[in-house]
Amino acid sequence: MGIIEIEGMEFYAYHGHFKEEQIVGNRFIVYLRMEVETEQASKSDDLKDAVNYQTAYNIIKSQMLLKSHLLEHIAGRILDELFTKLKGIHKAEIKISKLNPPMGGKIDKVSVTLIR
Repeated sequence: MGIIEIEGMEFYAYHGHFKEEQIVGNRFIVYLRMEVETEQASKSDDLKDAVNYQTAYNIIKSQMLLKSHLLEHIAGRILDELFTKLKGIHKAEIKISKLNPPMGGKIDKVSVTLIR
């Protein structure tokens, strides 16, 4: 068993509850942590035996392009796709942060983390 982490993925996307957020957009930071099967890949040194984290990144990137009202919804879609398209994942954690959210005050970010 091993852990793959992809940290600091940044996307400009159009997620949010308010109409203006879905027009103007905002910056989002995504963190992914996956507990994966690594035994075969550690012996073979062959990508076909590993959980391909380039594929994981591409899944996240494509899901970030689809508008959502809630960070929970985006995170759930990402987890669904990861578990559907990548074999060998035992557990995954995704954290999505919206930078400078429009909440009426100075806030660095708001984040949602889902674990499955």
